[in-house]
Amino acid sequence: MLGGVVTMNTLRQNGRAAWVVPNYKNGAALWRYVQNVCAGAAQAGAMSISKSERVITTRAGGFFCIYSGDNIDSIRSEAFNVVVGDEAARIGEIGWQDAVRPTLADANGDEFLISTPRGKNWFYAEFVAGAQGGDVMSWTAPTSANPHPQIRAAFDKVQQRVKDGLYSRRSFEQEWMAQFVDDGAMFQNVTACATAKPEGPIDGHAYVTGVDWARAAGGDFTVFSVFDATAKKQVHLERMSGAPYDVQLAKLRALWDIYKGSIVAEYNSMGGPLVEGLQLSGLPVTGFTTTSATKHEIVTALELAFDRQEIAILDDPVQLMELNSFERRERAGLPAYSAPEGMHDDTVIALALAYSETGAWWFA
Repeated sequence: MLGGVVTMNTLRQNGRAAWVVPNYKNGAALWRYVQNVCAGAAQAGAMSISKSERVITTRAGGFFCIYSGDNIDSIRSEAFNVVVGDEAARIGEIGWQDAVRPTLADANGDEFLISTPRGKNWFYAEFVAGAQGGDVMSWTAPTSANPHPQIRAAFDKVQQRVKDGLYSRRSFEQEWMAQFVDDGAMFQNVTACATAKPEGPIDGHAYVTGVDWARAAGGDFTVFSVFDATAKKQVHLERMSGAPYDVQLAKLRALWDIYKGSIVAEYNSMGGPLVEGLQLSGLPVTGFTTTSATKHEIVTALELAFDRQEIAILDDPVQLMELNSFERRERAGLPAYSAPEGMHDDTVIALALAYSETGAWWFA
């Protein structure tokens, strides 16, 4: 709302304002807001609105546009009085420094960086600079400072879940208290939990195999992650890339012959026919349909297990790298989870699927 008021007031005075978001969808809510604000002026002919380009111009030369961090070079050569960085901690530092800031030089303009923290990255450095005085000022506002009763009630509920050990304290500190934690990775204590060793089945123990499929010709990896639900530890990890589906299925059957138990496999896309084929062959396979909501459930459950250090995983370098880099992001105002651009999260998802079966609430 602050950024909306600043940019719209600049536009009203026929100034030039830009709003930069991490990706295109992040700008949807703001665009609806500014269209409503400018609707009357547009009908009176004082402004024109381009919905396709997300641009508003005034007859006297005012200009407003939403730019996306995933195409940040499109802002080059522009000049602005005001630039707002929305969820600035999730916008790349190089893009901001090299492409965005130069647009303020002509008018000696101002920038507003608004964001939930994301570790101690460049946004943290800007915040610290503001606390030290000079020409930068910074403020922080936890969710508990919001005067809206419903928001405060939501804060109190999450705070109680942290006290009860049902929600990650690190996530609470970053997402609700607006505090800068040590890094932006979602999982903590990964190295401390990497104490398990590969081992065969133990009589009386229940095993779950989590499966994250990859296309036979794709760049991702198919991963089988075997989890001892009785001892709460990972006992086997297998990765393969480029293998035909019949080879993947044969290896999974052979793995199940060793550990038995249950299988939780991704059902989306090509996973559907693979899961159904395994079920027809008599294997106890549960298909997992990945949506924003279901992915949130399994990865936050795994996050809590690492927070409590109640899980043991294999000391596999690829898995450790993927767990330590796995991120929580915002997309269109909703949490989303994935590896950083150019990296993989196949071992993370397979482990999360295997671990999710240890709680009977999930597949009941």
